[in-house]
Amino acid sequence: MNKSAKIMIVEDDLVSAEYLKEILKQKNYEVVATVDTGAKAIAQCKKLKPDIILMDIMLKDNISGSEAALRLYHDHCPSKIIFVTAYADDEMLDYAAESKAYGYILKPYREEEIFATIKLALAHSFEDHYEKPGGDSIIKLQKGYEFNLETGRLYKHGVEIPLAKKKRKLIEILAKNKSNSVSNEQICQFVWGNSQNYSTLRSLIYRIRTAIGEDLIKSVNGMGYMIS
Repeated sequence: MNKSAKIMIVEDDLVSAEYLKEILKQKNYEVVATVDTGAKAIAQCKKLKPDIILMDIMLKDNISGSEAALRLYHDHCPSKIIFVTAYADDEMLDYAAESKAYGYILKPYREEEIFATIKLALAHSFEDHYEKPGGDSIIKLQKGYEFNLETGRLYKHGVEIPLAKKKRKLIEILAKNKSNSVSNEQICQFVWGNSQNYSTLRSLIYRIRTAIGEDLIKSVNGMGYMIS
């Protein structure tokens, strides 16, 4: 499966780019290009159509990785973008959400996190990359629950379940990856925008279960969570 996955690296630091290239080759992924500017990233994506783009935020031209990702999304480029960066702030996370990025990996890299995020991204179809209008914005969950992507709200049999913002964001990332495990790190990045002690995440899960009165969210081998 790995051999059919084409990956493009967008990274302005040569050492980091070479490191990524080497570990990807060891797993038999095909690195189709390594570029260091936003303009090159956009051009090469349209030309090569890689399955995955590992996108740094700070690049060598006046187009940041975040801006490049957003342009590619609006151009309906089929590549799935995973941000790799040394920092995360609210603005960068907003860009990641708007461009429908599939992951947000913080440096220094951890190989297992890189490969897990790539595998998760490859598990999604191209059509899942774009929100569809109308009723398709509703994700049907188990036990009569539904999550509305447009409003970011949870319902049961048509009645809204009032939840605070962080609870809704946690359910959102799980609903978007319905029936797939999402790692603790990915959830923390999406909900809080940074790494958190996993006891904080477990506490939030407990409060959600208490608020809705049912065990909607399942733990997966202590490494992540999923919702069906």
